[in-house]
Amino acid sequence: MKARRDAAIVEETPVIYLDNNATTRIHPRVREAMLPWLSEEGYGNPSAGYRFGKEARRAVEEARAKVAALIDAEPEEVVFTSCGTESNNTALMSALRTWPERRRIVTSTTEHSAIENPCAFFESTGYDLRRNPVDSQGRLDPDALRTMLVPGETSILSLIWANNETGMLFPIAEAAELAREAGVLFHSDAVQAVGKHPVSVRDSGIAMLSLSGHKLHAPKGVGALFVSRHVRFAPLLMGGGQEKDRRSGTENVASIVGLGEAAEVMREELANGLTTRLGQLRDRFEAGVIAAIEGVEINGDPTDGARIANTTNLYFPGVDGEGL
Repeated sequence: MKARRDAAIVEETPVIYLDNNATTRIHPRVREAMLPWLSEEGYGNPSAGYRFGKEARRAVEEARAKVAALIDAEPEEVVFTSCGTESNNTALMSALRTWPERRRIVTSTTEHSAIENPCAFFESTGYDLRRNPVDSQGRLDPDALRTMLVPGETSILSLIWANNETGMLFPIAEAAELAREAGVLFHSDAVQAVGKHPVSVRDSGIAMLSLSGHKLHAPKGVGALFVSRHVRFAPLLMGGGQEKDRRSGTENVASIVGLGEAAEVMREELANGLTTRLGQLRDRFEAGVIAAIEGVEINGDPTDGARIANTTNLYFPGVDGEGL
């Protein structure tokens, strides 16, 4: 009986969800936008030339424009994928296939497994993989990066925009300039940044960028890859030539519509001061914990603007992280 009472209390207690870097809840506007494309009328194939297909194509292109607006890109530079992992793998494979004679890959020591694991695989096949180190606060070393980007030998530089565990922001614009000087394609895994932090592919000078729907209140199973119109590109998936021959496979219309609506929602939120509000909440939370518990430290650079605003990572002396 006691266990049942305890369970009832837990069920009645409002949940404060603190794992938005793992996944986010679907926004009500996103759910509503998707519903027509899950009904009896929204089943058209976007590649078909009749009415149902044309309606689906129009919905996909409207979503593409919304995603492009969120990251300051042109609509034709947005390629829809199934997830951030696919986007990352596509970017890596495109660079390696475009420049097969360039046998060096440069990344960092703190990448997500969606970059680290494929890079480690390529290393096992003979590629020269260089991992740029970070200091004790997770900051990238630009000088070390400069020496790793060897012109004519390096096929791709791939850096995470915002670390999913510490929230540390890498100097993307500076890295893009170093890559440009060396003639190296620059890709960023921006899955944790897009929708939570201002991202402009124009201002950053980036060539490719990955994003994922379920990190910004869209459904799981949909993502996108920004490919600059100035970049040579080789597709990962080949077949029917969808996405202008950049990603074959019939488009997931309902989820793409959801991603487009989520992009519009988050663009509005960012314009209305989302980053500032999140940063204030995080700083207040961290200050309260540090004041209340002796020995607590921030993992990462506490300097204002060094971390993405929605993320905190704290060290509690003598306490196991999973247990906490």
